[in-house]
Amino acid sequence: MLSVPLPANVKQEMSKYPEIKWVEVARRAIVERLEILEKMDKMLSKSTLTQEDALRIGREINKKVWLKDKRALGIEDSG
Repeated sequence: MLSVPLPANVKQEMSKYPEIKWVEVARRAIVERLEILEKMDKMLSKSTLTQEDALRIGREINKKVWLKDKRALGIEDSG
């Protein structure tokens, strides 16, 4: 059995919808997350990418997204 503590405001919002089987919603969410994790594990098990490679690629992507956003927002380069 799983017990999930929830903030009072979440419990209050959930109580507005007594027809919803919240245990089932949680169960489905957990099953879906496990399926995603299993797929990721399967994909990554064949990968030769190191953690350092992943971090480097992530930084490059972040930089390119930031440059694109700066152009879209009209932000000038400061140097």
